[in-house]
Amino acid sequence: MRKLFTLVALGALIVSCGEKKEEKKEGFEMNRAKKEVKKEAVSEAVPVDMANKGVGPFTDVTFPAEINKEMAAAGEAKYQAICTACHMPNQRMIGPALAGVYDRRSPEWVMNMIINPDRMLKEDPIAKALLKEYNNAIMLNQNLTEEETRSVAEYLRTL
Repeated sequence: MRKLFTLVALGALIVSCGEKKEEKKEGFEMNRAKKEVKKEAVSEAVPVDMANKGVGPFTDVTFPAEINKEMAAAGEAKYQAICTACHMPNQRMIGPALAGVYDRRSPEWVMNMIINPDRMLKEDPIAKALLKEYNNAIMLNQNLTEEETRSVAEYLRTL
């Protein structure tokens, strides 16, 4: 009897030391291990192309050396009314920050984007890249006149 008990105990020990099988349970599972999150590098950065004039009525714009304060004030009022929902001067929001925009884009491109965003988003490679970078948030057409567009462009020079 003692031999039988020893044999059973030894068998149980061998079985218990074998491979441990975990049962998968369906449902919610929580893992508390800390994981390092690496931000993916943007593979297709938005290009800086000062030669790109965009698609629209503005084909040759030259800003005077001095800012037209009256035009810039009118542009600021329009900017505050319709642009600040998506754009801030120094902070990325739904759309890009606009301070220093003329270091990245030509005046023609900026003004064509303001007056004609629908066509720009369909045809211009930079506008398409920006659309992708900003999670397909389209810029709405505000139906500005060329004069209003020029005043907003003048205001952007002050940022």
